[in-house]
Amino acid sequence: MVIRVIQWATGGVGRAAIAGVVAHPELELVGCWVHDAEKVGRDAGDLAGIDPVGVIATADVDQLLGVGADCVIYAPLLADPSMVVRILASGANVVTPLGWFFPGGRDESRVEAACAEGRTSVHGTGIHPGGVTERLPLVVSALSQSITHVRAEEFSDIRTYGAPDVVGDVMMFGRTPEEATAGIMPAVLGDGFGQSVAMVAHELGFALDPDLRVGHEVAVATAPIDSPVGPIAPGRVAAQKFCWEGTVEGEPVITVRTNWFMGEEHLDPAWTFGPEGERFEIEITGDPSTSVTIHGWHPESVAAGLARNPGIVATATHCVSAVPAVVAAPPGIRTYLDLPPYAGRAAAHLR
Repeated sequence: MVIRVIQWATGGVGRAAIAGVVAHPELELVGCWVHDAEKVGRDAGDLAGIDPVGVIATADVDQLLGVGADCVIYAPLLADPSMVVRILASGANVVTPLGWFFPGGRDESRVEAACAEGRTSVHGTGIHPGGVTERLPLVVSALSQSITHVRAEEFSDIRTYGAPDVVGDVMMFGRTPEEATAGIMPAVLGDGFGQSVAMVAHELGFALDPDLRVGHEVAVATAPIDSPVGPIAPGRVAAQKFCWEGTVEGEPVITVRTNWFMGEEHLDPAWTFGPEGERFEIEITGDPSTSVTIHGWHPESVAAGLARNPGIVATATHCVSAVPAVVAAPPGIRTYLDLPPYAGRAAAHLR
């Protein structure tokens, strides 16, 4: 049976998800929600940069939820838990890169009640948090015993992220160090990465201390740097490092880091990505230890990334690939620990 899918929001992840749904042999795009009034009435394929698909974008929630979709890929800029509850209660499952990775001890009673009402499930996925932070470390960890530390880390050039409002107003690049330090990013990112740390700790059996250890460092420009938010002036934030550590009696056992730079020139401190360049890393310290470096999810150039960023495509595709497993799952919040190891699909000409 074909699984009927609605794409919720058409930012970078949403546009890539539309293309992914259209390419997936088991999925059919039947709806598209947009926030921007200028997008209402346009074909979803046109919004995604592919051929028209005959699905017209709308901002009418009631209309969308009335089409009888099996699943919503929910990818606005920030999650609205009340909307997720409404979607789930309507009878549509949800896959999202914006949360619900692992409930742990959180109060998710509203979401669970909506899942029970709609006979639906919700699954959080993506790449970081998501595959790099939870799914792949757990897979690789099965090859080690006596594990003492797990690390997942991202090294990315944010000049390739073509979302100026997010880069400047949310991520706080181009602002003063004081503004960036007081920004919402540690809390917003920490919500997702905190769930990642909790999932890995739960599965591996670490008895974590109650609170995560959070770190945030900034580097400023020493000369003007071109960026998605315009030139970053000297003294303004041009690179950031975030870190979350799960500890046992004060000793780090799970570490998640992001390194986001506007290139590697004219920074103070003079941070670089090192000889490996942009990448994701997974490291398991145990017997034996394992180190995995992932390339391919970063564009070859800034211009290429602004046209099509592979990391955003990977985030969207991980959501798309999860849809069949999530639709088949029992009601409730479903994590990697609950679902079968879902996979991608062969190219159309090879099937």
